[in-house]
Amino acid sequence: MIPFRNQPAVPRLPDGYVLESEPSPHPSELNLLLMACGEPQRSEAKLAQVLLRSAWQLSVRNPAGELVGFVRATSDQALNANLWDLAATPGDEQQQAVLTVLVHAALSRLRRELSGCSISVAAPPEALPALRRYGFLVDPGGIRAMGLGLKTEVEAPAPAGDGASSRPMAE
Repeated sequence: MIPFRNQPAVPRLPDGYVLESEPSPHPSELNLLLMACGEPQRSEAKLAQVLLRSAWQLSVRNPAGELVGFVRATSDQALNANLWDLAATPGDEQQQAVLTVLVHAALSRLRRELSGCSISVAAPPEALPALRRYGFLVDPGGIRAMGLGLKTEVEAPAPAGDGASSRPMAE
């Protein structure tokens, strides 16, 4: 692990911008931010669940109170921590400052609360300068992140006697 004291100076948000850990943003405003950043629309119910099931989240609001940045964390509380939905309003002149503050604040919190965990992050290309500043490597060793879409319906097992076998097939 890279010692934190060797990291760049603590970044600051522009005047009037605020970093918050509570309250969580409303799912509709989070959805608008994520869609502005190129993500597909998500259901508000699923976003509400995601916010509840995350270990924590950080938001940045501009002087008008609008959500302009976001990141959330999940962890198995043992070995792994993941940063998700890292986003900052595209085209905003403060986008890089917002991303840098979010990355710094998220890493500071993870190092304080889960110091032994490896950290992975799914991020848009705009976040790469902020991530590299804090030592992240893009696809180290050629490793690529993969996601698995889970079905919401559970299929019932096949009835007994239909010819299906639960034994593995021989090769």
